Amino acid sequence: MAGNTSQPGATVTSRVLALLGAFDAQHRRLTLTDMARRAELPAPTAHRLVAELEAWGALTRQESGDYVIGRRLWNVGLLAPVQTGLRETASPFLHDLYGATLATVQIAVRDGDAALYLDRLSGHASVPVVSRLGSRLPLHATGVGKVLLAHAPRDVQEHVLSHLTRISAHTIVHAGVLATQLERVRRDGYATTTEEMTLGACSVAAPVFRGDDVIAALGFVVPSLKGNRPRLVSALRVAAQGISRSLV
Repeated sequence: MAGNTSQPGATVTSRVLALLGAFDAQHRRLTLTDMARRAELPAPTAHRLVAELEAWGALTRQESGDYVIGRRLWNVGLLAPVQTGLRETASPFLHDLYGATLATVQIAVRDGDAALYLDRLSGHASVPVVSRLGSRLPLHATGVGKVLLAHAPRDVQEHVLSHLTRISAHTIVHAGVLATQLERVRRDGYATTTEEMTLGACSVAAPVFRGDDVIAALGFVVPSLKGNRPRLVSALRVAAQGISRSLV
């Protein structure tokens, strides 16, 4: 939530940004009242600015009365150069992986202490997948997140290891255990999770490189890794290497 946007010195731009910033992965639909509260704006001011944002296409009002991020703002976001280039390069590889396995496949980058999901194709199996395009999930509880964390700067690793939160009954919250897993990720070249983010969902992920730097992680979400881990890891490695070679 933004602070001080209701103060007299706050600019129109800061108030508009506060309204847009009221949306996040846990708040994808908001009423006008909720937006005003989260942006710390008077209701009349929020009403006027939201009407302008809706007219431009930054927000869309649904039949329920709730507001969601509009298509025009989403299209602008897709123009971000690094993410757009990576998404475009990775897209055919994601489709190949999906076609070969019919499993949920996704690619993410590190955004601070979270995994930001750039693209995802939903699999046929009934698996509870919480990731969405543009969502941010904890690094320590996801397969792609563990890959990104294993190759993150030391200060990021130390911060995450000292702030482990339990998301499911199987989430790793012991810093020593997770640190050992991260060493294994760097050694073996892939990461796994077993119902650590969501019960009934397991994941496996591999790094995508640009030069010597890991810039993304490519992963599957499946009901179980028993019996099919080697096949999934092999497919991910081939695809991740293909994406890495295609990046310039």
